[in-house]
Amino acid sequence: MTLIEVLAVMVAVLLIGMVILPEFLPRRHMGRSPRIQCVNNLKQIALATRVWSGDNNDKYPPQVPGTNGGTMDFITGPNAWRHFLVMSNELSTPKVLWCPAETDRHRFLATNFVNFGNSNISFFFGVDVTNETNPAMILSGDHNITNGVPVKNGLLELTTNHLAGWTSEMHSKVGNVALADGSVQQLSIAGLQNTIANTSFATNRVQMPVLTP
Repeated sequence: MTLIEVLAVMVAVLLIGMVILPEFLPRRHMGRSPRIQCVNNLKQIALATRVWSGDNNDKYPPQVPGTNGGTMDFITGPNAWRHFLVMSNELSTPKVLWCPAETDRHRFLATNFVNFGNSNISFFFGVDVTNETNPAMILSGDHNITNGVPVKNGLLELTTNHLAGWTSEMHSKVGNVALADGSVQQLSIAGLQNTIANTSFATNRVQMPVLTP
């Protein structure tokens, strides 16, 4: 065989290996990729929110009246999608609002912001966050968050009185949270509870992407 033929065979073997090898990797390694992508999406959401606030008197959407382009009028009910919609220019694509580990079969990835709604979102939005001057406040995160209390009028109240946790959906009893300072935390149940306690606020209300009123 000539040198060129040997190189051609090596390239062919390498390409075949790249296709076949992932099928034999342990699931624990394969499972990390969706969560990393989820973290990256939340980072983009946090950045988009901060950019949006820069054009709106340094306030986040829930703190700005609808007449001024914000979502203050929609902080209850099945309106979580509205907080993201007003930032559509900053987000560029609704794909960043979707977690690749999403398990809810009633949700689906949107390709644009036309006919956009809660069914296209994997994340909640913190309605009490005013701006980045409250850096530890919870801005957004995976919707598999829970505290043992039913969601009421679209809102879930995170308090130290009701210990929060993660359900088995999406990331299987772990999850990701974006804070007002733009950072994103990968949290266990204990880590989530500590994060809530460190906000220095008695209650952190998050608007869940509920699919029914």
